[in-house]
Amino acid sequence: MLLTTGQAAEELGCAITTFRRIGKAGLLPGLARRGVRVMVPLEAVQALRDRTPAPLERLQAPEIAVLRVDVAQPAQEPDREWIGFAASLPPLDLLKALQGWWRCDPASVAAGGVLPVTLSGYVVAVLTGIDRWAKDDQGRHGFPDAVLAGYVTDLVQPVKHLTAPEPDDRALADLLLGTRLPSHSGGAIAYVTTAVPAETQYLPEGS
Repeated sequence: MLLTTGQAAEELGCAITTFRRIGKAGLLPGLARRGVRVMVPLEAVQALRDRTPAPLERLQAPEIAVLRVDVAQPAQEPDREWIGFAASLPPLDLLKALQGWWRCDPASVAAGGVLPVTLSGYVVAVLTGIDRWAKDDQGRHGFPDAVLAGYVTDLVQPVKHLTAPEPDDRALADLLLGTRLPSHSGGAIAYVTTAVPAETQYLPEGS
């Protein structure tokens, strides 16, 4: 059974534009067209609807930052070609597309130890290596040592690509990728509490 994007958005309880971002980012397999309409398999929508929330209680920090992005768009910048997320981008290009300069509290971002990247409320990439930050002349902050710990190319399954050199970073990415992580912010960076005491520590599987 196929649904229109409007029906899919209604099933998920989100705006049509929010749902369309997932498809435009290349994260929905099995899309079909009927004239000008994009049709979505019901099974794919149900998988997204029933996706578990991010297990933030397993993270070490009492609060983490979340980077909220849109579908990748061409960048008019000398050091990168894209801004945003697209499943088709190679890891190096994707890292550059996700690294930016943001108005944020850099110490709070760094204290979280991990920066989940969300598109339409789902974790599509994970950045680590955010201990050090820099500031530009507009008062925005960036994290030049950021590492792409992992990303997804199919949000329905989800299909995860773990790319960090460090095992703990790969484990963090595996834990968060594909999960639901809603956040609210007027800018690119949001802050989400993990609802656990500060002394609770994240332990990778098998530890």
